[in-house]
Amino acid sequence: MSTRIATETGSQALRAAAWMMGAVAAFTSMAVAGRAVSFELDTFEIMAYRSVIGAGIVAATLGLRGRWGMVGLRRPELHLARNLAHFTAQNLWFYAIISLPLAQVFALEFTAPLWALVLSPLLLGERLTGPRALAALLGFAGILLVARPGAAPISPALLAAAGCAVGFAFTYILTKKLTVQVSTAEILWWMTLSQAVFGFACAALDGDIALPSATTLPWIALIAAAGLSAHFCIASALRLAPATLVMPFDFLRLPVIAVVGFLAYGEPIGVWVVLGAALILAGNYLNLRAGTGGHGMARAARR
Repeated sequence: MSTRIATETGSQALRAAAWMMGAVAAFTSMAVAGRAVSFELDTFEIMAYRSVIGAGIVAATLGLRGRWGMVGLRRPELHLARNLAHFTAQNLWFYAIISLPLAQVFALEFTAPLWALVLSPLLLGERLTGPRALAALLGFAGILLVARPGAAPISPALLAAAGCAVGFAFTYILTKKLTVQVSTAEILWWMTLSQAVFGFACAALDGDIALPSATTLPWIALIAAAGLSAHFCIASALRLAPATLVMPFDFLRLPVIAVVGFLAYGEPIGVWVVLGAALILAGNYLNLRAGTGGHGMARAARR
């Protein structure tokens, strides 16, 4: 009996790891695709077209699975706040990956759960324990090593990378509030639909909305599909294994994107980024061990 249980547990862990590798591939491909379209579209246009395609994918999935009954509009004010936070953060993320080495952007992005950790006592009434405070300190020490204020100029792109992490933290917190009351299907539907509206509205501010070319359109489709796929992969992994086992696999995104940046774009892998990333990831892992794995699940909802 115990052997069979151990075998089943090991099998589930392997399947969870496979799902997380899918999430790593999805996040990496989204960064590469974002760079590919940046020469033709601005970040608002990227968000608009990606959200239109994403809404189509969500609508088709809900229709095929007969899940439209799960989609209502409960707590519209929370949906609006969450989607504005996510829209702002995602635009900053696209701007950052266009302008900075990919590894540096991903390292700073990984501070989002730590920002959520700091903000949760204020917005959710959660208690900031000693281990969680240590996790936050490690993460913010890592930020200083990655950004190195004073040793290198603080550029708009660097501020965008740091700002997107704060925006994603608000997204996590608002997602956590929403998931208590509404379904994931409802969150995804209103996210994609509202962000298509936000994207086109912002893109129209300069009086010129560029249409994606035949070359760019597949990249936009990849961005939309990758974001939704990452959510599905992480959710599937978390159904099979605990967050403390699953979410450390997400940390593989950082070395993977560093290798991609080096091979595809000739971006050097700086020692300060490596050291800072190590502290940030250590803070995230300590946060998970302290019992805050729920923030890791919310990470997928941002894309």
